[in-house]
Amino acid sequence: MATRRSFLFLAVFASLCHCTQGSPSGAEGTLGRVNRGKLTVKGSDTMVILGQRWAEAYAGIEPHAVVQITGGGTSTGIAALINGSTDICEASRPMSDREKEELRSKRGVPAVETKVALDALAIFVNSKNPLDEISLPALARLYAGETADWRQVGGAGHAVVLYGRESSSGTYGYFKERVLGGKDFAPSTQTLAGTSALANAVKGDEFGIGYGGVAYLEGIKALRVRTDERSTAVAPSPSTAKDGNYPISRFLYFYTAGEPTADVKKFIDWVQGPGGQEVVVEVGYYPLPKD
Repeated sequence: MATRRSFLFLAVFASLCHCTQGSPSGAEGTLGRVNRGKLTVKGSDTMVILGQRWAEAYAGIEPHAVVQITGGGTSTGIAALINGSTDICEASRPMSDREKEELRSKRGVPAVETKVALDALAIFVNSKNPLDEISLPALARLYAGETADWRQVGGAGHAVVLYGRESSSGTYGYFKERVLGGKDFAPSTQTLAGTSALANAVKGDEFGIGYGGVAYLEGIKALRVRTDERSTAVAPSPSTAKDGNYPISRFLYFYTAGEPTADVKKFIDWVQGPGGQEVVVEVGYYPLPKD
């Protein structure tokens, strides 16, 4: 599994090059035509390590390609796609209708969605936590601040320490919609920038709980999740994410402004192909279903 790094960085792969971003025309779609061989990818912190590994592997087969990977959160990546400062947005949630409309209005082309990997959103707890499973309603009560002690969900008697993501994160948006049903997070939730920081916080806090991409399970454990109090608890895995039995599984996406062309299309096709999907597995996410 990939070494965990800070959520925000720039990965540039080329020989003897100095990299700058292109300046697209507002009405033009995907930017591969503007700076041949030079691609910018921005967005999801959940996907930033995956993006880095894709860029590294792609440089091995396309040595003249330059792939710049930057995090900042899904919403940040979508904003960059709308204003034309990135070729590809990495997103851990689907674009909203409002965002799609804004992109079409400003760029004159539709948002094009490409699924690139499958993820089971993991519920992180410290390895010393005796709890092994939780229901979605119980998880919602924790993060809404309605439940404050581990004993109330079957754990040891101690106050729960909540860790969450910043609002620009696609994982934040997915969790808020899927788990909290749109409710606000408890004010006590400690907001952290990046899944790596969140996972490290839980690793060092016996009474902490967090959530994030399954690839970040290093030195912590993932709770099995039940849809409700009567259903069977399910662990995150490739099979349970693929068949939907794990209740908080999701796709990870690339978005482009218009249909990808030229070098952008070549990179995306590679990511969806055997080489790119092998990287998905190496990083700790799940490959796209073959069907």
